[in-house]
Amino acid sequence: MTPPPTTPNPKERLAAEMRDALRAGEKLRLSTLRLLAAAVKNREVELRREVSADEFVEVVVRQVKQRKEAAEAYGSGGRPELAEKERTEQAILETYLPEQLSEEDLSALVDEAVAATGASEPGDLGKVMGYVMQRARGRADGRAVQAAVRGRLGAGS
Repeated sequence: MTPPPTTPNPKERLAAEMRDALRAGEKLRLSTLRLLAAAVKNREVELRREVSADEFVEVVVRQVKQRKEAAEAYGSGGRPELAEKERTEQAILETYLPEQLSEEDLSALVDEAVAATGASEPGDLGKVMGYVMQRARGRADGRAVQAAVRGRLGAGS
């Protein structure tokens, strides 16, 4: 009886994809993956231990957010070629994120958060955001969550 195939941990996957990118001569992909590996290593130094799978996702989320903000800045600054490079890097990094929540799933999670926290007014935004972001864990963009929560608390009861 053969053992079931194991999925590599995110760091093993990252190392394997870096080797593949190096062999294939994909310079942008390789440099993006190297930057991610450095960010993960920096986080491990901060924590003084190896990162968990959830912490790895947190690092990727931060890297994706940085690329998104840089692309917007380059785009508004009249540097479309650099904006496109940042968007390409963002797409490479997003392959390390879990599947994103659909609008329906996000709405259901916001409703669950409102019920669980007893939120009823816009001043309760922080409580609801904390609840949703903890459960979404890299599967939803903070801006989308904030918009959904604001819509629910502002338009709701």
